[in-house]
Amino acid sequence: MRIVNVIRNYAKHVTALIPLETASAATLVTLGADEIHMGPLSFITPIDSSKLPQLSPLDPVTNAKVSVSQNEIQRLERLWKENAPEHSDNHHYEELYKYIHPVVLGSLDRSSSLSIRVGKTILSYHNQNLEECERISTKLNSDYPSHSYPIVLQEAQELGLNANEMDVEVHDLLLELNSVYAEMGNKARSDFDEFNYHDNQILNILEGRDLQLYYQNDRDWFYIKEERRWHVLNDNSYWYKLTWGKENVIQKEIMYIS
Repeated sequence: MRIVNVIRNYAKHVTALIPLETASAATLVTLGADEIHMGPLSFITPIDSSKLPQLSPLDPVTNAKVSVSQNEIQRLERLWKENAPEHSDNHHYEELYKYIHPVVLGSLDRSSSLSIRVGKTILSYHNQNLEECERISTKLNSDYPSHSYPIVLQEAQELGLNANEMDVEVHDLLLELNSVYAEMGNKARSDFDEFNYHDNQILNILEGRDLQLYYQNDRDWFYIKEERRWHVLNDNSYWYKLTWGKENVIQKEIMYIS
């Protein structure tokens, strides 16, 4: 929400240009735009909550924590109500708690309420109909079968978003720009042995006039056999700031964000 607030402080009218995929949190940013221009291959996704808290269940194969989705829990409850015998009350929770800690369920419900609230607030930056804002945000949080469900142009319009076809020339330029970003974000991995490797990848890129900010992962990983999980040994991941210096020399520095 802070990103949307910053953008709208600099511009009275905001247009989101989407040549390809805009997923999850990026969908939230898109909701803050007065207009959304979408290409033939573009889509946004739902914003339903999915969390990986400390008390998440463990994958029995990898021993890694498994993310839990609010939508999945809601579907489990619906299936129980549709198929459970009469007078069974809420006995399904007794079974559910064997696999998912009740604190995780509470955390998901809280996260879902927050997501709906944030979506409504972001939409209200340009839509004064608060009931409509809440309707759109609620649908994006609960009406789709998957967190990665592709909401293309026609469905975005049916949802109530101000979405339109993107200009062909703009679309082609954005695809060309995307190829540059894809090269920057290409993941590099060095395997030292079966228990140690290093990975390096640029995950976020923000640009302005004569300015580029990006976040780069730079980590060593070690596999703990006894616990059957990967652990970070060295983490030198930072935000970096690139600016034009004297004589058109690019200056690079770490940007610390508290």
